Amino acid sequence: TNSTVESLCVALSNGGFGPPAGELAGVVPANLLPYWYSTDQFSLELIFHRRILAHRCRTADPSAAAAFYIPFYAGLSVGKHLWSGDAASRDRDSALLLRWIKEQSPWKRSNGSDHFIALGRISWDFHRSGNDGWGGSFLNMAGMEKVTRLIIERNPSDKGRRSTVSDGVPPRTAAEVRQWQRFVLNRNRSTLFVFAGAPRPQVKDDFRGFLFKECKRAGKGTCRSLDWWKVRRQNRSSAAMRLFLDSAFCLQPKGDSYTRRSMFDCMLVGAVPVVFWRHSAYGQYEWYLPGSGEGREGEWSVFIDSREVKNGTVSVKEVLEGIGEKRAREMRERVVEMIPRLLYAAADEGLGEGMQDAFDVAVKGVLRRFRGAVVPAA
Repeated sequence: TNSTVESLCVALSNGGFGPPAGELAGVVPANLLPYWYSTDQFSLELIFHRRILAHRCRTADPSAAAAFYIPFYAGLSVGKHLWSGDAASRDRDSALLLRWIKEQSPWKRSNGSDHFIALGRISWDFHRSGNDGWGGSFLNMAGMEKVTRLIIERNPSDKGRRSTVSDGVPPRTAAEVRQWQRFVLNRNRSTLFVFAGAPRPQVKDDFRGFLFKECKRAGKGTCRSLDWWKVRRQNRSSAAMRLFLDSAFCLQPKGDSYTRRSMFDCMLVGAVPVVFWRHSAYGQYEWYLPGSGEGREGEWSVFIDSREVKNGTVSVKEVLEGIGEKRAREMRERVVEMIPRLLYAAADEGLGEGMQDAFDVAVKGVLRRFRGAVVPAA
């Protein structure tokens, strides 16, 4: 519909970063506010493509290229038809792309093994089998087996690599990032932990409901919560940011899928995430966050098994109180140190001064993968 098109145009304005986030006035430093945006969680494809076009190593000569980027907005394409009962409409654009790309000389030489693509939706939206079920079948189509995927959330069995999504924090320079890091690191954190989310009372044993109860039992001096249903949509960003800025820890259960954009919301303002399912964070973003198998998750996060919270054998409050102020400060410092890797620079040339943003980390990881090297964790 026209209203849907207009809404999408607004969401993808400013190179994919979206409209200015004027509602954050008084929350973020005044000199940074003009460059703060309300970024849609599915805008990765546009942001990534813009940076690719300006990359200093980009070449128009296929014979000189070490990697080939596929500038196809698969997430935006399938997003138009996700709730359609017509499976063919969800696959049409993807099928046309693959039909075309298989005729190109670079593809014929490698069968796609040196090609990569950014996908702005979760893996589940591209993994439909047959004509029934949710989403499109792009990642199951013949030809996609060897293509590297930079995706906002992957299926545990998907070999595609991962990328993160900017949350409206597109700084122009390294100096602006350092200013923001100082701001959030030195913030007075008056609350031990917080939770922002939308309860699902219609869902049996809704875990978000358990967390709201945990927060209430802990008391206002220890925990604060934010019910999305009770906050006007245009005020949610400022409400969540204020909440996270004032807290040492932020509770991050599963969202509608394993991962949750809110985890990055809270990390970008210096709060330490508390996760309840390992796949919500560990093993998802190895290029950006110290990952599983290395014993480094505890540097920047707290893991509490959701089952132990549900059966009452573990108290979130007691676990977090047991960490202690000194250790909590060290974890916050580690989170703040990682901030540049979790955002996308607004400037086409990146942040500068050797500071890598999420785009730089992704491209570096892709190139090293194509060369057969092991990509180190954050």
